[in-house]
Amino acid sequence: MSEFEIGHLAYLSLLLIMVLMWYISSGRIALGQTLRNAAIWVLIFLGAIAVAGMWDDIRTSVRPMQTVLEDGNRIEIPRSSDGHYHATLSLNGADVAFIVDTGASEIVLSKEDARRAGLDPDNLAYWGRAMTANGEVRIAPVWIEEISLGGFTDRDVRATVNEGEMPQSLLGMSYLQRFEQITIAGNRLILIR
Repeated sequence: MSEFEIGHLAYLSLLLIMVLMWYISSGRIALGQTLRNAAIWVLIFLGAIAVAGMWDDIRTSVRPMQTVLEDGNRIEIPRSSDGHYHATLSLNGADVAFIVDTGASEIVLSKEDARRAGLDPDNLAYWGRAMTANGEVRIAPVWIEEISLGGFTDRDVRATVNEGEMPQSLLGMSYLQRFEQITIAGNRLILIR
């Protein structure tokens, strides 16, 4: 916490104590009832802090995930609350979360996801360049031995590793074009092979 935040916290605490003291001294209600009401408000306040602190975890756990339909040639991915389509693929046996990005030419892995897939991002040759919304970044070409989405498995798939920071890997057109049909209908991304 910064000194500014500590000052605000001290001010709010002092203000709360003064309001409580006034409320108790005014004699409007009994001390037991006042303490019970104060305890209820403290619990409500602590609950709100807990929800705010864990919001990212809660949002991640309730986000709709991909559904593989039984007919074997169709995958439906519901649109997430953030407006994106998220898919979890298996790369060399490791689960990696992706954002489906039709504006990305290739599969673009973050360094962390590359490591998870058994690649060593610290020893790659970042000689390629790519233009992103944040400007130019250096990339390293890699080959993924096995990549699976639902019941579909592909081998020796080309991808790149982004040298910069990325919050999540991107599932680009070099993979999506392996499907016969890509459709967005009713808040669902439908992939058909």
